[in-house]
Amino acid sequence: MLDATSAVIFDNVSVTAGGVRILENVSAAVPRGSATAIIGPNGAGKTTLLLSLLGQMQHEGRIRLTAAGDRPARLGYVPQRLDFDRGMPMTVLEMLAMGSQRMPLWFGIRRRAREAALTLLSQVKADHLARRRVGALSGGELQRVLLALAIQQQPDVLILDEPSSGVDIGGGSLLCELLDTLRAAQGFTQIMVTHDLSMVTAHANHVICLNRRLLGQGPTATTLTADVLAATFGIHLGLANLHAMPQIPGQACTCPEHRHDEAEPRSTGVSPVSRMGVSPMQTQPGDQTPTSQPHANETHTPCDGHGQDARGTHGRDARATRGSHD
Repeated sequence: MLDATSAVIFDNVSVTAGGVRILENVSAAVPRGSATAIIGPNGAGKTTLLLSLLGQMQHEGRIRLTAAGDRPARLGYVPQRLDFDRGMPMTVLEMLAMGSQRMPLWFGIRRRAREAALTLLSQVKADHLARRRVGALSGGELQRVLLALAIQQQPDVLILDEPSSGVDIGGGSLLCELLDTLRAAQGFTQIMVTHDLSMVTAHANHVICLNRRLLGQGPTATTLTADVLAATFGIHLGLANLHAMPQIPGQACTCPEHRHDEAEPRSTGVSPVSRMGVSPMQTQPGDQTPTSQPHANETHTPCDGHGQDARGTHGRDARATRGSHD
């Protein structure tokens, strides 16, 4: 029976293509309403798992989805890249209207379709792009238009493949803010594949670590340990402050490094965070603001008062190397 708290369940999913085993017995669950990130190195099978979910790739095992009612779950999809003729004389407004009117575009855009398209563009902060040719859009602008197309279907599960690919830091931050706002307003479950660990630690409250097989899953703050990251990527990666990672609504923080009482002094032993290249945060009794205690021969970046790199959540120290499509 499908867990009522899960929007998607992968049950022993395996994929073989060209005689090569891409995924091996992957079993994982995506909590309903969560922002779940699927992370792993190039060739780990992340996009293959998404394509299996979308029904675009044959697989062994089962993938189960649920919606709020008895109807089948609706899926929205934002691809990593969109191949099209950039010389095509089609505007963004016309592109969106194609999904909501039956009449061919050369008969004009109906008023209802025009209003619906403008509403979608407003929701992704792209009103000014309505009359722009699709081929003239930048990477970040095109991502927002594709996001508008995806939410046009009122999805139960929104799937994004490398949403920060080809987008600058400002565009990536804006996209994540839009996703957070839309998810809160519309209640969909978000699944994104990404190499950008700074995006994961800032915006995902659930994570699935993949490298052909499942290596870890759960709340972001407690799952991205040094051991899991080493098993997933083969290297130790510095992360942003684990305390700053978002939690699934209603779920208490279970981060082992987070102080939940002030009766006992904090241990000064080496923490999993320091093993990843980030110094442990120490809090004095009655002090609500953590302060960094640098070790010898270590260089630390000033914090912004919330445990995050002063250079912003998307600082270089927290970024994994982006790769290409799986």
